[in-house]
Amino acid sequence: MKGKGEDNGAGTGTGTGTGLKIAVAGLFHETNTFVPAPTSEESFREHWLSGNELVFDFYKGTTTTMGGVIDAAKAQGVDLAAGLYTEAPPGGIISAQTADVLLDAMVGSIDASADGLVLLLHGAMVSENYRDFEGECLRRVRERFGDKGHFPIILTLDLHANISGQMVQLSDVIIGYNTYPHVDMYECGIEAVELVIRLLRAEMAPCQAHAHTQMLVVPQGMMTEEGSMKVLMNRAFDMELDDKVLNVTVAGGFPYSDVKEAGMSFVVTTDGDAELAERYVNELKAFAIEQRESFNVSYCSPKAAIEQALAQPEGPVILAEGSDNVGGGGPADATHILEHLVDIPESTLMVICDAEAVQAAEAVGVGGEFSGYVGGKTDKLHGKPVLIQGKVRHLYDGIFQNVGAYRTGQQVDMGKTAVIQCGNLTLMLTTKRVPPFDLGHVRCVGLWPEDFKVIVVKSAVAWQAAFGAFAKQVIHVDTPGCSSANLLHFDYQYVNQPISP
Repeated sequence: MKGKGEDNGAGTGTGTGTGLKIAVAGLFHETNTFVPAPTSEESFREHWLSGNELVFDFYKGTTTTMGGVIDAAKAQGVDLAAGLYTEAPPGGIISAQTADVLLDAMVGSIDASADGLVLLLHGAMVSENYRDFEGECLRRVRERFGDKGHFPIILTLDLHANISGQMVQLSDVIIGYNTYPHVDMYECGIEAVELVIRLLRAEMAPCQAHAHTQMLVVPQGMMTEEGSMKVLMNRAFDMELDDKVLNVTVAGGFPYSDVKEAGMSFVVTTDGDAELAERYVNELKAFAIEQRESFNVSYCSPKAAIEQALAQPEGPVILAEGSDNVGGGGPADATHILEHLVDIPESTLMVICDAEAVQAAEAVGVGGEFSGYVGGKTDKLHGKPVLIQGKVRHLYDGIFQNVGAYRTGQQVDMGKTAVIQCGNLTLMLTTKRVPPFDLGHVRCVGLWPEDFKVIVVKSAVAWQAAFGAFAKQVIHVDTPGCSSANLLHFDYQYVNQPISP
């Protein structure tokens, strides 16, 4: 990550002295096209912030990309004009009507007097009418503000971005997250502001090269602190030591978006040296293809996974159910593991999204006896409801603040939440889907990881930001679901062929 700035504390985002005004705006959604239900406008309206007052109040003091942008603008003495920033939880394809509402609102919210733009996108958004949603977003911004020579755009992307040629052509610099779990978003925001300032001062001439591997890699194979992904990242960091290199982005891709550009790709941005950019980007591509088998992950059945976990001398042992990955669009109510936990002999924790069950728990109250069917209510793919009988241990409004390295300080709303004690199984029921990215989501209801021998997480990798420090072992569980690591389960129609696997 080049161009890191210092953390100068939470700022208003309004600076003095440079005469520069930078706009910031964004649309953020990781779209799983294999999820049956579409993502509606209502999902985005739950986190719809526009204008300096709303954006700054929510994001100042957080380690988010927007938090980094706000702090960097203050540190660099530039005026920051916040347009629309909205995001929705990962889910199904965005409806055509919602897509146009989002694009019109976001593009229209960008300050017309701004000198440049920091655009916060995911990279794996898909709508019914725009399969390259981010490319369409950039096209509309360029249509309003002009080409690269007149209006600089620095684009930040998630590590799971499916980067298209259009995204590269219409942006000046692409900055991707370097970590998974994503704990460097703040630094990306700082880097974006610093680069747009350098562009406006004509201190550099960005030149981007893009290469696609024709590889679909599952999220479990993208851990940036181990294996081939770590080697790839280290090679990228070494390249960034070159004074002519502005940024190297390693995008693992999102394999659950059925789009032409799906898969692992790279973008190298140099200061005016096209040949160097091409050479570096092809080096990364060649290494990834050579090591493609090493990105695979081994799995076992729910029953075998539980047996292995119970055989371990100490816990917590993490059972990672990536097929119901909330961060990948899963409904968070799959029961393929839950059905084996009702009579488990060791202390076990599992979180399930089931608004109906939460209401039933509220009806009997704390200390009351709960009896009802839990989970498996979204579709047939994620299992059948499981009968749970136990005592209501806790009821909570579901509001907590992130306390770990992921989006530190940001408020999260799980909706009304209940904790049911069913023998050795502690079942946490939420009204809204919330990925296990932060320890705060269990700590807020009085639960602590070390109190459990087994913890089931509906996540591929990002759970490590919450439970990684406590885990004694990790077992990946093979269950059906919209985010299954077995990509042969899916019927791809749009991905460029040939593709591996």
